[in-house]
Amino acid sequence: MQQSQAITRNSASNLALAFILLPKQKRLAMSALYAFCREVDDVADEESHSIERRRSGLAVWRTDVKLACDGGQPQFVVNQELQPVIREFKLPFDFFDELIKGCEMDLTTLRYQTYEELDLYCHRVASVVGLLSIEIFGYTNPQTRNYATHLGKALQLTNILRDVKSDSKRGRIYLPLDELKAAGMTEDEILLGVYSERYDKLAATIAARARDFYRRAAETLPAEDRRSMVAAQMMASVYWRLFLKLERARFNVFVPETFRLSKPHKLALIARSWMRHALNIPSQDYGQ
Repeated sequence: MQQSQAITRNSASNLALAFILLPKQKRLAMSALYAFCREVDDVADEESHSIERRRSGLAVWRTDVKLACDGGQPQFVVNQELQPVIREFKLPFDFFDELIKGCEMDLTTLRYQTYEELDLYCHRVASVVGLLSIEIFGYTNPQTRNYATHLGKALQLTNILRDVKSDSKRGRIYLPLDELKAAGMTEDEILLGVYSERYDKLAATIAARARDFYRRAAETLPAEDRRSMVAAQMMASVYWRLFLKLERARFNVFVPETFRLSKPHKLALIARSWMRHALNIPSQDYGQ
């Protein structure tokens, strides 16, 4: 697990930070899963390479992780380290395939015409990661799968609202174009970083969906699986506070301020989540 752990340690990801709450075996398993997600995402995001080269790279990763799922001999070290995790927790290839399809969408899809198209993207790059993660966390009630799906979409929509400025610098607009038009906005306003009441209205539409997914996640998680979902609950807590920060700023991400939680704030949330977990106190402090 050395390479996977190194990738996880070098990441500033909130997801990686949440692993500290897990028992060692599951923490190592999640590091292997995270490393895979990080690697395929990096292949898709390497804009110094041509689209065809990146597409071919993702195809190689798809073939290699299928070998890992089928009991073959994968060539990538990350997949070699992931293989015993796949075997132990019975992680299905279909989920890895869906995740890679989400990465492939980023190769050529720079705009989403409708929310339905964006929702598919969110499912592939976020909810699927949640569905893989809960197999490692462990659960008893099938309803927990709905929790993972809802929470994944809530987190991804929060990321989208936070990253509008940075995405626009790469020529990307994830906000649905039909809703952009309904708000009386143009693509150029997003690309040029023009903040207005109309943008606030547009962002609030996406935020309402995110808030609803947070609420549905909090309401869906079965009581019997709350303890095993401690890392996911911590993630939800971190992103919920980020969401509230965006909301208070009326989604104006075009200012120099960086919309992220400080490391001390995150560590405080980890400590709070650990305490709630130790005392078996329900920790759904999001989606209110």
